Amino acid sequence: MQNDRFLKACRREQVDCTPVWLMRQAGRYMPEYMAIRKKYDFLTMCKTPELAAEVTLQPINRLGVDAAILFADILLPLEGMGIDLKFAKNEGPVISNPVRTIQDVEQIRILEAEEATPYVMEAIRLIRKELDGRVPLIGFSGAPFTVASYIIEGGGSKEYKNCKTLMWKAPEIWDALMDKISQVLLKYLKAQIKAGAQAVQMFDSWVGALSPDDYETYVMPYSRYVLDALKDEGVPVIHFANNASTMLESVVKAGGDVIGIDWRINIDAAWSRIGYDKAIQGNLDPFTLFAPPELIEEKVKRILEMAGNRPGHIFNLGHGINKETPVENAIALVEAVHKYSKR
Repeated sequence: MQNDRFLKACRREQVDCTPVWLMRQAGRYMPEYMAIRKKYDFLTMCKTPELAAEVTLQPINRLGVDAAILFADILLPLEGMGIDLKFAKNEGPVISNPVRTIQDVEQIRILEAEEATPYVMEAIRLIRKELDGRVPLIGFSGAPFTVASYIIEGGGSKEYKNCKTLMWKAPEIWDALMDKISQVLLKYLKAQIKAGAQAVQMFDSWVGALSPDDYETYVMPYSRYVLDALKDEGVPVIHFANNASTMLESVVKAGGDVIGIDWRINIDAAWSRIGYDKAIQGNLDPFTLFAPPELIEEKVKRILEMAGNRPGHIFNLGHGINKETPVENAIALVEAVHKYSKR
């Protein structure tokens, strides 16, 4: 492989400079992406391997990042489960048959991922071919709680009222649902690895809505089920739990070779709590990319200083890149990371 510093960092090996990639790097902030988006709706882009491959490769060609991440969505497995998913304009995902009863849970299917999402696996194979060893390809899924929150709420939420109510009032229904979701996600990630993903990331985007106790009781066992079962797959596994600095130790117990952190905690404090036997990913505030280039450089240097050139740091944003981010600032970030971390 021409550039394997990302994979080396995942394994906590020495690198020539700190690797960097950006969550949601294949997306709406790039004019190249929007040119395609004007012709196709979001789901069509996800379900057309040639389009997904093209969008995945755009930031590799433009930004100089050290890894590609598959262009997809964490909710793509839902259709195979029997969940009616649509993406409404300016509203995000909408689920017309939310799951809130044991009868609803019983209707959920657990299909093989190649049957449920064949277009994802074909996109991975196509991307690997087109990358031709330039950088590694990261596959991904949502985490059980984050996927469950959409399924129960019927879409995105700010309060997670239905989700928490089900969790507390009907734990037997919650457990049955989380068990099925976990099985689906495990099959999905294993199929991505088989298709050619060289690392995978599990996004627990909304788990910060929970208390540490509720995370340990109702969520951690299911995340751990998925992450434990991936240990023998031979690829690094990144576990990103957003807004979870209050429960980092529990996130670590759930599993993952690399623990992703947001910007709400300094990276040196986070790594000392996580343990240096784990790699760490993060953690620039995404909105820093709206700041002047000189401030972006200062923020990059500060994070690198706190990481201390210790093996196992992968530079990233603390969450996904904002859709209005100037591309030139994203390029400046990548260049700054490489420049100031050069060994």
